[in-house]
Amino acid sequence: MSEDAVKAEAVKQEAVEEEAVKAKAAKKEVVKEKAAKTAKADVAKKAAAKADVAEQSEPAVAEEKPVLSEAAAVMAEGEEPAKATDAAKKKGKGKSIPAGIAFVRSTFNNTLVSIADARGGVIAWSSAGKAGFKGSRKSTAFAATMVAQDAARQAMSKGMHEVEVRIQGAGAGRESAVRAIQSAGMQITLLKDCTPIPHNGCRPRKRRRV
Repeated sequence: MSEDAVKAEAVKQEAVEEEAVKAKAAKKEVVKEKAAKTAKADVAKKAAAKADVAEQSEPAVAEEKPVLSEAAAVMAEGEEPAKATDAAKKKGKGKSIPAGIAFVRSTFNNTLVSIADARGGVIAWSSAGKAGFKGSRKSTAFAATMVAQDAARQAMSKGMHEVEVRIQGAGAGRESAVRAIQSAGMQITLLKDCTPIPHNGCRPRKRRRV
């Protein structure tokens, strides 16, 4: 055989081998596609079976629920409005209150300042003991100033900027408490003295011997 014939046979063999490799690759792809399709079909069947089982079990669960008595039903209904009112209260805490009433009670031993809204609900309060004073220092004018400033800051943080001041008592911190409220940035629209005055009511104590 000549060299040309040998080369032609070699080329033919290479072509045959390439065709065999391509045929094998095509067969593998077909097998893979069939396996994927069967897997998807199995998954769909399992999902359908689970759905059928769930539908069949739902009536059974509904039948197993206990029957509530009338009292239990009323109690269950009563919890929902209570939750709603609690949520409304929590929401109401964030609202600002522009105007209110400041009650200053100045006695010979202590000074109390409480700031309330128009309905009388206390928003902020402070006392000489809360401000850190002890003993005879609680009755001083300086303690009253610190108490009033503390209460005014609490009220201003909640949006209040106008107050009516109502004073009760004859202690040393009357005027200083009012001035402190004003210096804290609150606008005083009304100043009223609500100190109770006896009209020969109770018998007074015996006079001190000094």
